[in-house]
Amino acid sequence: MRRWRFSVVIERDADGYVAMCPALQGCYTQGDTYEGVLENIREAIPLHVEDRLASGEEVPQADSVSLTSLEVTV
Repeated sequence: MRRWRFSVVIERDADGYVAMCPALQGCYTQGDTYEGVLENIREAIPLHVEDRLASGEEVPQADSVSLTSLEVTV
């Protein structure tokens, strides 16, 4: 077994929380609570990695991640 480390982004919206793993395109989930969405993404990431490995796809790893918040006027 190999250990992997991935960055996860969690956002709150009107319906609860959404979590996504930027390195794994398409790997995202939702939950009613912060703890719930964190548990869901912890389950989703290994499934996503296993699926990629089974398909012979590369599992990308980000060297570094930067997160910021921008205010824009429209």
